[in-house]
Amino acid sequence: MDEFGIIARYFAPLARDAGAFALKDDAAVISPRPGFDLVVTTDQIAEGTDFLASDPAATVAQKALRVNLSDLAAKGAQPEYYLLNLALPRAVTEEWLAHFATGLSDGQWQFGISLLGGDISATEGPLSISLTAFGFVAQGRMVKRIGAQMGDAVYVTGTIGDSAGGLALLRQEPHDLSQAQRDYLTGRYRQPEPPVVFGSQFLKDMASAAIDVSDGLIADLGHVASASHVKIDLDAEAIPRSEALRALWGEGEGAIVRAATAGDDYQIAFTARPGRHSEIQAAADEAKISVVCIGQARAGEGVVLHYQGRVLTVPKPGYRHF
Repeated sequence: MDEFGIIARYFAPLARDAGAFALKDDAAVISPRPGFDLVVTTDQIAEGTDFLASDPAATVAQKALRVNLSDLAAKGAQPEYYLLNLALPRAVTEEWLAHFATGLSDGQWQFGISLLGGDISATEGPLSISLTAFGFVAQGRMVKRIGAQMGDAVYVTGTIGDSAGGLALLRQEPHDLSQAQRDYLTGRYRQPEPPVVFGSQFLKDMASAAIDVSDGLIADLGHVASASHVKIDLDAEAIPRSEALRALWGEGEGAIVRAATAGDDYQIAFTARPGRHSEIQAAADEAKISVVCIGQARAGEGVVLHYQGRVLTVPKPGYRHF
């Protein structure tokens, strides 16, 4: 099947917004919304780096969507549309494409978004998937990295390190986990759960600064600290880790540092003014997620990890692409 046949069979049914013209034009139209800003983000995932060749096609599609929606959530934006660019090895089968399209369709239904268009090309290299996601936020209300102030509390949603634990299992790291624990961790690697409802509905009203946790909690909070000209003190023992991850990597400073620097979590780390804890917890409850206070912004620079009265040395704060 050629490029146009692939588009017509697998992707045109996903282009449900009228502005996509059923993928029969060279461009799409996004209508302006008075009182809102359009927020745009893009991310790429590649086989061997962000997912494994053995991963199911549907979860690969879900991951490609969710890593982009995580960025929008951390900006306080409601996701609406996306563009999809695929570099497909010639060995990709129609069965794989069908499952991939099903994964996209399931994600679109869950998050209320629609495909606008994109491009497909062949490659002699590994499978590569690039998405550009679009969302709307009330005008002037996008949550930025800059904005954290001295005295702000530092929060993170969900649990940290699960995806890295799942990847470790898929790479045959020794363990003594139950099947349910293994499924949980590998599921978080293959199909992240970004807190889209919390981010799009509540974050802009509570956060002074925010970032999605993609390259590692410490590394990403380092971007907030740098942009906002503050130091972020973190309580290592407060960093939330799932029971499955604790069973895999254990307790202690080494296990915490490994989780906090691994990346691929797609949660939201954010700062908020003191006294807003009850409001934040109420919003988290309504969004059906967990949010934990893990530190405070102070005068200084960088991110400092405290553990039982000591400052931990963190040689590599997060994942590096190069």
